[in-house]
Amino acid sequence: MSGGVDTTVLAAFAVGFVSFISPCVLPLVPGYLSAVSGVSVGELQRGERSTFALLAPALAFCLSFTVVFIALGMTATGLGSALQDSRGTLDKLAGGVIIALGLLFVLTPLVPKLSREWRPDALLARAGSGGPLIAGAAFAFAWTPCIGPTLGAILAAAATQDTVGEGAVLLACYSLGLAIPFLLCAVAFTRAWGAFRWLRDRYLLITAVSGVVLIAMGVLLLTGELTRLNGEAQQALESLGLNVFDEL
Repeated sequence: MSGGVDTTVLAAFAVGFVSFISPCVLPLVPGYLSAVSGVSVGELQRGERSTFALLAPALAFCLSFTVVFIALGMTATGLGSALQDSRGTLDKLAGGVIIALGLLFVLTPLVPKLSREWRPDALLARAGSGGPLIAGAAFAFAWTPCIGPTLGAILAAAATQDTVGEGAVLLACYSLGLAIPFLLCAVAFTRAWGAFRWLRDRYLLITAVSGVVLIAMGVLLLTGELTRLNGEAQQALESLGLNVFDEL
């Protein structure tokens, strides 16, 4: 892989996880898990249903929103490739966007409205009626305004990749950051929910740290240093025989 996926996949996953524990996603996880599985929230809390009864629809739900996000990533990369002649300008533009979104993250603890909970109860009530696949797609599209800063940062990074496959990898990792904790809730709701609520109580600190990471990533992209670091990371992985991205 010639692009910058190596050192940004972890950032994409981390940003996806930050999206999951955000005040406008995490509080609705029990409702979504209940809607897609047909199991009441009370039964979830008491652990009265088998893991399979929850895991199968949860997997379908996660697969559905992952497909949507990957399609968005491939579209962003395609648009970026169309501007290949202006690659330097595109990198600078994407770097500036990521820095701006990082600043938005850093400001979140200082501006309470940026971290407010968003509860579209009507949408949640309808989510389960079309099954987990429809609910997953609805989540991807309807929650875009809520997770916009995180999703926007990864889409900006995807736009600078050399191939649509690389853009797809970034958005797949972003989706995994959302999907894995959701699936953990399906497998062990009581324990996972308690852990994620503990993290949500520290969401502002996590968001601020994530913002600093995004700003650093944007600066590296803006200055062209990200490409050099990617090259060094690839060489290090290859020397250890661990460069799983080499064939992409």
